[in-house]
Amino acid sequence: MAEAHTSSLKKAIRPIHLWAISVGLVISGEYFGWNYGWGVAGTIGFLLATIIITILYITFIFSFTELTTAIPQAGGPFSYAQRALGPIGGLIAGYATLIEFLLATPAIALALGNYLHFLHPAIPVLWSGIAVYVLLTAINLLGIKESASFTLLFTLLAVVELLVYLGIVAPHFQAANFLKDALPFGYSGIFAALPFAIWLYVCIEGVAMVAEEVKNPARNIPIGYISGILTLVILAIAVMVFTGGITNWQRLSAIDYPLPEAIGIVLGKDNSITKIFAGIGLFGLIASFNGIIISYSRQIFALAREGYLPVILAVISRKRQTPYMALIIGALAGMVALVVGRTDQLVILSVLGAIVMYVISMVSLFVLRKKEPQLERPFKVPFYPLFPIIALGLSIVSLVAIIYYNFWLSIIFFMGLLVVWLSYILVQKQKVKYGL
Repeated sequence: MAEAHTSSLKKAIRPIHLWAISVGLVISGEYFGWNYGWGVAGTIGFLLATIIITILYITFIFSFTELTTAIPQAGGPFSYAQRALGPIGGLIAGYATLIEFLLATPAIALALGNYLHFLHPAIPVLWSGIAVYVLLTAINLLGIKESASFTLLFTLLAVVELLVYLGIVAPHFQAANFLKDALPFGYSGIFAALPFAIWLYVCIEGVAMVAEEVKNPARNIPIGYISGILTLVILAIAVMVFTGGITNWQRLSAIDYPLPEAIGIVLGKDNSITKIFAGIGLFGLIASFNGIIISYSRQIFALAREGYLPVILAVISRKRQTPYMALIIGALAGMVALVVGRTDQLVILSVLGAIVMYVISMVSLFVLRKKEPQLERPFKVPFYPLFPIIALGLSIVSLVAIIYYNFWLSIIFFMGLLVVWLSYILVQKQKVKYGL
């Protein structure tokens, strides 16, 4: 049985769950995807790109937390942009956020399949990715408390595993390996590497999508965001630097399982620890996969609740209070992308969606400060307006770089936005025509 779309979501999330969701959403980025940045920038070029993006995310998360605590709604960026910039602003933010989260999951599914294939070559990559989609969607249908607890468990395991990984590879780090041919494409490579540096942090803002389900959001959301970003900064830079110093980094720059491969180089591929590590390496991927499912289902739910998507997608189950139609349709869309896309293409499109959303969100922050000065803001961004200006400026630089180095993928992204915008305009005209 299901209730109408006006029903509310269940409040069951505590600070520890928020930390787990914020870290879990992103932690797969430490396991794969970022290494493609080496292929376009080298190790030093990618390190510089990562430092730029780390500054972007620190300033962005502090700024974004103000929006999330002031407007704790499941729509997240869509809700902020709609309130600040009107329906079209909300539409752009909602589309960008959906692309970010919906295409991040098939990228992770491909990495999961490749990890399993690394362990047992007989396991097919595609079908194992689809199987994980089905399993994790089923877990999310049980309810937000169960899903958040699942994310907490796997995030803790993933963090512990990365610490173990660092303990294994750090003694084998050699600066000569890291610095060899470290800037092969000059400084232009730094800009080409920005989307892969963003992959180290992208989706952390998904915490905003569960804001309606947080107990005491004014207090707990800042704790979750800030503890999450600090954890990720430390892990991201450590993993990237130490991995780049154990061998010729070019061996790891175009595969979906760089960490098991790195362990295999250090210990030998037939070593039992290598196989064990590859097996538990699935923890980080599963944590992110599950966290992003939570986020995209809430974004679909919020967009449908406001009339941007078919209203049936806002239906929630009576017993579990979960947006089950949004979960099912989101999974089906992700499976289609899994079949037709490559990992690096999905990463770039997901990151492009994220950056467009960051720009809209920072503009919304400035507009709301002027438009609604009396809006209750339990958390205010420090060093205003410096932090949001830095976040906005670096987001625009990243957007230009992504479009320049990935022109045709960007065309696909913006053509999709145009189609969505035209569809929205036509629907609104029909509503006016028939007095709906």
